[in-house]
Amino acid sequence: MEQYLEHNKRIRAELLNSVNTLSDEQLNRKVEEDSWTVMQILHHLYLMEGSIAKTIQSTLEKGEKQTVDSKPIELTVNRSKKVEAPSFVEPSLEFITLEEIKEKLKQSRNALLQVVSSSNSEELKKKAFPHPVFGLVSLEQWVPFIGYHEKRHLEQMEELKAKL
Repeated sequence: MEQYLEHNKRIRAELLNSVNTLSDEQLNRKVEEDSWTVMQILHHLYLMEGSIAKTIQSTLEKGEKQTVDSKPIELTVNRSKKVEAPSFVEPSLEFITLEEIKEKLKQSRNALLQVVSSSNSEELKKKAFPHPVFGLVSLEQWVPFIGYHEKRHLEQMEELKAKL
């Protein structure tokens, strides 16, 4: 589990480093009609991580044990297949500052670390919940999925930054 958390930490650092030089106005500027702003992507990542942490927690408490095959979650970074975000992780249209989103991302990461550190690694392997593309994914695999998902969106943010 430690390597998954380290993986997520490295990608989060890359993500934040990528946006640190942008102004709040740049972060919130829409550069493509059918795309999110850089800030909306960051807000989506915050919502996603928080949702996954909560779902891991509730699945640990109430979920049934089940055998789940390992999924190729590393394919998450392949952006050739567009995936529609579920409504509960769609970002806000509101103006958000870099400092506000950094604080939110810190909160969602702390929630994830809390649930992972207080859980038994065997339980994380034996329980699962569904992913819209991969199907049933073990709680253990949901942890590195967060990093791969952020890496996917980091590429998208870099493309948007080039158009600012």
